[in-house]
Amino acid sequence: MLSKRVWLSGEAVKRFSNAVVSVEKKSEAHKKSEADKGKSSSDGPNRISNDVSAQTLTQPAVSVTGLSKAFKGVPALRCVDVVVRRGEMVALVGASGSGKSTLLRTLNGLQMADSGTVNIFDTPLQSDGKLHSKARQLRSQVGFIFQQFNLVNRLSVLENVLIGNLSQTSHLRSAFRLFTRLEKTRALAALDRVGILEQAYKRASVLSGGQQQRVAIARCLMQGAQIILADEPIASLDPESARRVMELLTDLNRESGLTVITSLHQVQMVRFYCDRSVALCDGVVQFDGPTVALDDERLGDIYGSAAEELVRRGHAEILTA
Repeated sequence: MLSKRVWLSGEAVKRFSNAVVSVEKKSEAHKKSEADKGKSSSDGPNRISNDVSAQTLTQPAVSVTGLSKAFKGVPALRCVDVVVRRGEMVALVGASGSGKSTLLRTLNGLQMADSGTVNIFDTPLQSDGKLHSKARQLRSQVGFIFQQFNLVNRLSVLENVLIGNLSQTSHLRSAFRLFTRLEKTRALAALDRVGILEQAYKRASVLSGGQQQRVAIARCLMQGAQIILADEPIASLDPESARRVMELLTDLNRESGLTVITSLHQVQMVRFYCDRSVALCDGVVQFDGPTVALDDERLGDIYGSAAEELVRRGHAEILTA
């Protein structure tokens, strides 16, 4: 099957990627031009436009209300209420077993809650253990990055990225991995965005852990996700790879406006990269606010002796180098 595919030279890869960027820039310029046509020279319309923009920024990307989940009678989440606005980068903090991963998995329906609701862009994804009829459409806007990457090792890097487009691909094309040239071009552009374009035609299994995690991020970009959920994305990485992955997520948040919610053990990384933190303990939200307020004393109040593990654990050396 692979031998029948359209293979691109290194120069062609760059050319196609540049073409995608050019098209995107033209599209944005066209949208801006159309918007400018609708404005008058008076301050009134400009003020309205600014108000609409501010409204968009404060609109919830994810809202969770009364979310509870138990496994074999043991509570994992207890009546969790959290709202994440568009364009925020939020860290879920907590020791193992605090409920971070369970909460993340309920946000895109990988895990069904026992009670409570999860809304994506003000539309219900799940409510009291049942998926909404628009769940598939909503999930297409939410990318998920796993600790263990979840790539198909026998496929090429490019094909792994193209998998991100399956929600918009027919079952027949999905089954035979029949992707269009435009889809491949978009996938190459996503790989270029995460800095591993040159790895496009290698098997995923030969990449380093850090490179594989960047493939997973490119897959989210190919998916067209507006929200990225990252479950311990740097736990399996060496310090330098961890820094690159966190910087990439930060750039996507700040430059592209993507909403990022990530669970992290390493408090130093949280303090360095995330402005807001949500700390969970035994499935209960114990803190939700600016990361600067989550100091060692506050951590001690929440986690007791376990706080020392959170402060000391992993990758702090790269932030002081």
